[in-house]
Amino acid sequence: MFDERFAGGLDPAVWTPAYLPAWSSRAEAAATWSVDGEGLHLTIPPEQPLWCAGDHEPPLRVSGVQSGNRSGPVGSTDGQQRFREGQRVREEQPTVWGFTPRTGMVEVEARARIGPAAMFSAWLVGLEDAPERCGEVCLVEVFGDTVEGARVSVGSGIKAFRDPDLVEDFVAEPRDLDITVAHRYAVHRQPGRVDFMIDGMVTRTCRQAPAYPMQLMIAVFDFPDHPAHDPADTPELVVSRVSGP
Repeated sequence: MFDERFAGGLDPAVWTPAYLPAWSSRAEAAATWSVDGEGLHLTIPPEQPLWCAGDHEPPLRVSGVQSGNRSGPVGSTDGQQRFREGQRVREEQPTVWGFTPRTGMVEVEARARIGPAAMFSAWLVGLEDAPERCGEVCLVEVFGDTVEGARVSVGSGIKAFRDPDLVEDFVAEPRDLDITVAHRYAVHRQPGRVDFMIDGMVTRTCRQAPAYPMQLMIAVFDFPDHPAHDPADTPELVVSRVSGP
């Protein structure tokens, strides 16, 4: 069993503390992070620069970690989760198969403090070692402008991208959930089925499942062009535990 509580920091054999760095660089995509007795803190302080500035629209800032990483050579289109057609690798990434389960239960325990111009998410995604192995299984996705006290829209499901064997099946459903306290967001992936859970309770089921290894992505985002953006705000995601097969 994989049981990560971040007591020793971020193990470089597992975690890359940068968000899809092939499209910029590990330095330019670096997360702002720290660890303490509660776990991993991902934050976006006011001075943090844009991610892929001048290339990604809308502008965003992000602090994220990923449990796998790879790319093709500089100048190739061989990278993970490209956000536009024809996108080219700017910094070749080493191949890291840190935590990349093929099936089973993956759970992320986390709390968040986000304003209306921020969001947080945890998702599994293929490493795209073959182009079609690119599907996503989203444990949780929450936009701050849906938060109304202890009620919020929680996104979960499957995003097909360019996987021909998957069908888009992603929804954001209103729930009574206080995201400022820790909750356990999980998926149980089996052949032909994925169950989505919050605090051990099944919230929905998708009757399809990617059959290849997937890395875990955990990130907090900030959108400077959002009309409610506060430039002095520091969104924060605190991850106390990650577990899996």
